[in-house]
Formats: sequence, C-alpha cells, structure tokens
Amino acid sequence: MSDDFDVEPIPGLPQRLPAGERILWQGAPHRRATLLRMSYLGWVAVYFAALLAWGVVDAMLEGAAAGTALASLSYLLPVALLALAVLAVLGHVVARSTVYTITTHRIVMRFGIALPMAVNFPFRLIASAAVKAWPDGTGNIPLQLRKGARVGYIVMWPHVRPWRLASPQPMLRGIADVQSVAAILARALADADRGLAAQEAQLQERAGTAAASDRGATAGPSIPHGTAAA
Repeated sequence: MSDDFDVEPIPGLPQRLPAGERILWQGAPHRRATLLRMSYLGWVAVYFAALLAWGVVDAMLEGAAAGTALASLSYLLPVALLALAVLAVLGHVVARSTVYTITTHRIVMRFGIALPMAVNFPFRLIASAAVKAWPDGTGNIPLQLRKGARVGYIVMWPHVRPWRLASPQPMLRGIADVQSVAAILARALADADRGLAAQEAQLQERAGTAAASDRGATAGPSIPHGTAAA
C-alpha cells in the first residue's frame, strides 16, 4: 500500500528546508492521548454504560427481573461497540497521519486523512504559546496567532484548540513529554524574537545614518555654476 506522503523530501515537510533553517523537534500525537482526549473514547464508553445501567434499574423498578431487563436493552451493545470502534479508528488514523515539526523559524503541521496538507506557521505570526499537561506527561500546545493572522477551525480540526470558534488557535495535540517540547518551542520563539529585534535595530540604525548623511549633504557648501571643483 502506498503512502500519500512518499514524495516528502523530509518526513513531515513538503519541501527541503532553506539554508540556515534546521529542525529542532519532530513528533506526532500520542495514540492513547488522542483516543482519550480527541475522540473522547472514555467519556463515550461511560455514557453508554450509564445509559445501560439506568435502563436496567428502571426496568427492575417496574418489576422486571434483572436478566429480562438486561436482555431488553441488548440492542444498545452493538450501537455502543460501533460508536467506540469508529472513534478508535478515527483517533488512530489522526495520530498516524500527523507530523508536527518545530524548526528554528516556524512550526509545520502536516495532517489530513482524505486531503493531506501541510500548514506553516512562521514564528513572526505567533504571538504566544501555552501548554496544557496531564499527569501522564502528555498534553497540548495551543498557539495564539498575532492580530490579522487567522486559520479556519474546520480546516485545522482536530489540530486546533477546542471551542475557540471565533478566534481559532492551532494546536499541537496529544504530545508526549509535552513540557520538554514546550521548552524547545519557548527557546525557539525567544531566539526568533531576539533576531527580529536585532533586525529592527539595524534597520533603525541604517535609517538614522541615512538621515544624518542627507542632512550633511544639504548643509555642505554649494559649488557656484561655472566654477570647477577642486
């Protein structure tokens, strides 16, 4: 079976990195974290279990035997198994088809089941990043974009912070050892900010030098027409 991403020159990247840019980290959503927190597999299982228990108790209160009550609700079992199977397959495919990459200049999210795509987030578009960690060490890293930078919630799902529909935030989901990855990203963003500040300082310095040069040229003595300059 062929892979939709066989043509990638570097796994997770649609093209080779420019000179001077390097990969700091690459990873994919942790399968267990994706199943539990993206697919809500545990909550769905609890829902069906509670529904079944409530039906049995209700039937017994009306005088039915426990076995009879349980048999009358047997139709719920295949429905529950089908729902859980669909969610499990969805979570598995999302984790398998996704690669997150942090470079010295940007974040790249490669994802997509039916329509694979790669989305770039240069650091200049990222205002801040947060981290949500769970006791097992996995977690999410949502990205707050700068004003004017927007993404589509539906296009990015499930790699987007839940329920932020008005201002969608791209999110690295289900990352193992999320604190270490967040530290790598924080250092990269800080380095990028320092680089931008240095570039702005150089531009201002050049602008000031040019302005001073212009003032000096204007204040200098003029050469009268018809007089040769020495």
